[in-house]
Amino acid sequence: MHDQENPEVNTQPEAEAAPAADTTAAKGEPTLEEQLSATEAKLAEMHDAFMRAKADGENIRRRAQEDVSKAHKFAIESFAEAMVPVRDSLEMALKVETQTVEAMREGVEMTLKQLTAAFEKNRLVEVMPAQGEKLDPNKHQAVAVVPAEQEANTVVTVLQKGYMIADRLLRPAIVTAAQAK
Repeated sequence: MHDQENPEVNTQPEAEAAPAADTTAAKGEPTLEEQLSATEAKLAEMHDAFMRAKADGENIRRRAQEDVSKAHKFAIESFAEAMVPVRDSLEMALKVETQTVEAMREGVEMTLKQLTAAFEKNRLVEVMPAQGEKLDPNKHQAVAVVPAEQEANTVVTVLQKGYMIADRLLRPAIVTAAQAK
């Protein structure tokens, strides 16, 4: 069939024949161009917010790394501050030319008090088990098992004190333990 035979057939291409309803707004509705523009503006706003949040995250991560680095670098600062007077006392004791045994003993006792105070201030605690105390492998190291009149696996003698920093073992107490009967 030709277009001439059927007068109802539309000879315009479909794109031209369809009304421009997509681009014209009904009463109060935005056009597609306006919607696209608004969406692009919102996308730009969200992209900006994302980039700011990403930068904030990077800054927080960088600051946290710097804080950890400083903490490692200066972790001993408090302990060092507490130890300086101990060293001063020892140096002063060595400068005294004529020392008596009593004066030397008194100086050593005062220096030991300073050292003990420095340990306490920095949470360095002695591990000194009592005789008969149950052997704790987390705090004690038995170097020998000896026959004893007490329960097996208990401390018989302490050969060397141990130390803990807060809840972490620095050095175990060296002990002998009671042998099983």
